Amino acid sequence: MAYWLFKSEPDTWSWEMQVKKGKKGQEWDGVRNYTARNNMREMKKGDLGFFYHSGGERQIVGIVEVVKEAHPDSTDDTGKFDCVDIAAVKPVPNPVTLADVKADKQLAEMALVKLSRLSVQPVTEAEWKRVCKMGAV
Repeated sequence: MAYWLFKSEPDTWSWEMQVKKGKKGQEWDGVRNYTARNNMREMKKGDLGFFYHSGGERQIVGIVEVVKEAHPDSTDDTGKFDCVDIAAVKPVPNPVTLADVKADKQLAEMALVKLSRLSVQPVTEAEWKRVCKMGAV
């Protein structure tokens, strides 16, 4: 199993909206960055990810599961971009802020710190465990 982080502006697509989609999940569409697209192409059904509210909140608020592997993004007319479908698993009881992540020396190399603008990013197993501990998951 691999771990990931999905970023979303809560005004555009919030954790609550993701939860309402249920076990069927939602296509993680609209990503127009080649690195993020390639990350989604690497994902396997059952992989887990953090759901991160960007913008003013800047915090990890939930855990999602990849329920459908990479397929053409229905919002892309060019045919260049793929996406996965994700479903909410559970909320993070104590949301982990970007400031929390940056303050933790064990997370200094995390993509969230190093590649802050990347909307879909990998998370190592050690980072996953550390953030889950911080969030009381």
